[in-house]
Amino acid sequence: EAQTAFNAYILARDEKEPCISCGRHHEGQYHAGHYLSTGARPELRFEPLNVHKQCQPCNTHLHGNLILYRVNLIKKIGIEKVEWLEGPHEPKHYSIDDLKQLIAKYREQTKELING
Repeated sequence: EAQTAFNAYILARDEKEPCISCGRHHEGQYHAGHYLSTGARPELRFEPLNVHKQCQPCNTHLHGNLILYRVNLIKKIGIEKVEWLEGPHEPKHYSIDDLKQLIAKYREQTKELING
């Protein structure tokens, strides 16, 4: 549920942007694509700098299309933030209350983006 709320926020935040990897606007499905995967970097699962709108072909068929993802991510957020993402991070352990707070936070932020 927390992941769903977070993903909805990312897609609302990036609604007018093209796919972070290929730069295309198209009619297909979009995902909230992680630059550094949740399997490799679970501590960045809910880090907005690590997740951006990505087309389904890039995310699924091209396994994130990571070379172009990184190139365009640098253009979007800057090399310093990308290098921060790629650096070491403390592991995160979420309690049920933490996850409930994340759900509420991202639902509220999504609502604000949609309603202006």
